[in-house]
Amino acid sequence: MTSLRPLHPPGITIRELATHDDLHLVRGNADTRLTGVELASSRVVPGDLFVALPGAKQHGALFAPEAIACGAVAVLTDETGAGMIADSSIPLIVTEHPREILGAISALVFASSDSSRLTFGITGTNGKTSITYALATLLERAGITTALSTTAARRIGSREITSSLTTPEAPELHAFLGVAKELGVGALALEVSAQALSRHRVAGIHFDVVCFANLSHDHLDDYESLEEYFAAKASLFSPDIATRGVICVDDEWGQRLVASAQIPFVTLTSHSEREADWHVTITSESIERTSFVVRGNGVEIHSHIPLLGSFMAVNAALAIVMAISAGLDVDEVTRVVGGDDGIPVFVPGRLEVVSGPVGPVAVVDYGHTPEAFRLCLEALRRVTPGRIIMVFGADGDRDTLKRPELGAIAARLADTVIVTDYHPRSEDPALIRAALLAGARSARPEGDIREVSDPARAVRAAVALAKTGDVVFYAGPGHENYREIAGRKVSFNAREEVRAALSEAGYPTGEVE
Repeated sequence: MTSLRPLHPPGITIRELATHDDLHLVRGNADTRLTGVELASSRVVPGDLFVALPGAKQHGALFAPEAIACGAVAVLTDETGAGMIADSSIPLIVTEHPREILGAISALVFASSDSSRLTFGITGTNGKTSITYALATLLERAGITTALSTTAARRIGSREITSSLTTPEAPELHAFLGVAKELGVGALALEVSAQALSRHRVAGIHFDVVCFANLSHDHLDDYESLEEYFAAKASLFSPDIATRGVICVDDEWGQRLVASAQIPFVTLTSHSEREADWHVTITSESIERTSFVVRGNGVEIHSHIPLLGSFMAVNAALAIVMAISAGLDVDEVTRVVGGDDGIPVFVPGRLEVVSGPVGPVAVVDYGHTPEAFRLCLEALRRVTPGRIIMVFGADGDRDTLKRPELGAIAARLADTVIVTDYHPRSEDPALIRAALLAGARSARPEGDIREVSDPARAVRAAVALAKTGDVVFYAGPGHENYREIAGRKVSFNAREEVRAALSEAGYPTGEVE
C-alpha cells in the first residue's frame, strides 16, 4: 500500500471549490465532482484533481496526459502549466500559487476536518518520531483511538504504510486525515518538519497542541542558515496553526521560541537549575530502559520507557506534558504511564537493540545529525563497560556542511569508527566518505578510524571486532529498508544485516530481554 485514502470520500464540485478567491476555471464543466487530489500522475485514481506544480527541474504539467489517462477529471495548475496543457477534454483550473492553497483544497475535497479529534504536531531536529510514538502509545492506553504520521510510518489502527517524507504532501496528508475521520479516530499525532511548514504541507490543519523539542545543525541544503531553519519551525507556534504549545527549553533555540511564540505554552527542561513549568529527572538508565520523573504544577509522575538515553526520557516527558496540555485528566495520565510497564513504546530504528542476550550488544539508530550522534554515543557510553564500535555514513545530495562534524563527533566519542556508504544518491560515495574520514581524523589523528565502503561488509567488520561487553552502534539507516544509489532504491535493511552478521559470528540473535 502506497497511500491511505478514505473509502467513501464525499468530494466536492469544481463550482463549490471555485468559491476560493484564488481559483479560476479556464475551461470545462463546473459541476464536475472531485473525489481526490493527487500530485503524482502515477498515483492518480479516477475522480482525482491532478495538481501540476512547478518543480526545480520540470513542471508537473508535463505529466498531465498520464494523469488524465489514469482517470484525473480536472487539472489545477499555474499560468505556466496551463499553457503546457493542450488537452481540453477535462476542466482546467488556474491559480497563481497552487502550492499555497493545496492544503485548503485537499481539506475540502477529502472533507478531512474533524472538530471532535485531538490533533498534535511535533517539530524539532531530533526526537520527533520518538515523541510521536510515545504520545500515541499514551493516548491509546488512555482509551483514545490514535493515528500517527512519522518519518518511519503512517498508521491508523492496523493499517500502516511506510513513509517517504517526514510530513507528507498536503493531498496525501489530508487523505490520511480523511481515513482517520471515517474510522472515528479520536486523536492524531503528526511529525511536522520545517519543510512541511515552509512548503505549506500542513495547510488546512489546525493543531490543538504543538511541541518544539530542539534544534541543531541539519537541512542547511534547504535553508540558508540556522536562523532561517529555526524561523520555519517557530512558525508552528502561530494562532492560525495551533491553539497551545509545549516547548523544551534545554537548548538556546527553545529558550528563543519562548520569547517569540504567539500562542499560550508551557515549558519543560531536564536541567534542574533552569526555570520551566515542568522538569524531568532521570532516575536510572540501562541499555534496556530509562526511568524518569516528571514534575510540574504540583504534579509528580514516575514512569519509564524501554529505550536507552536521557534524551529519550525527555521525549517521553514531552509526550506526557502534551497530553496534559490537551486536557487529559492528570490522574488518568499518571495511571497509564506509571504502571510496571511504564510507556511500552516501540520506536522502529531508534536506538533499537537488535542483538541477543549473548555476546556484544548491537544497536541501530536513525540518527544522522551531529547532535543525534552526540546524544546516542554519550548515552551508550554511560551503560557500556567495553568499547563502542560505530558504523555510519552520510546522505548524498543533502547538507554537506555537517559531514566533517559527523566524523569528528564519532571519532571523539566512539572507540572505533568504520565509515561506510549510506544513500549516496547522485554523488560519488567516495567523496562523501572522504569528508567523514577527514572530520574523524582531524578530531583523533591516532584513532582507530577505518573505511569499508560496502555497508554489509562494514557491519561484519564491526561485529568481528566486538566482544562481550562491547557495543556495535550502526547510525543512519534506522528503520529504512533500502539504499538510494544513482536514482535507484536498492534493498538494504540495517537491522537484518546486523542480525545476520551476529548469527554468522556465532551469536544468537533477537531482542535483548
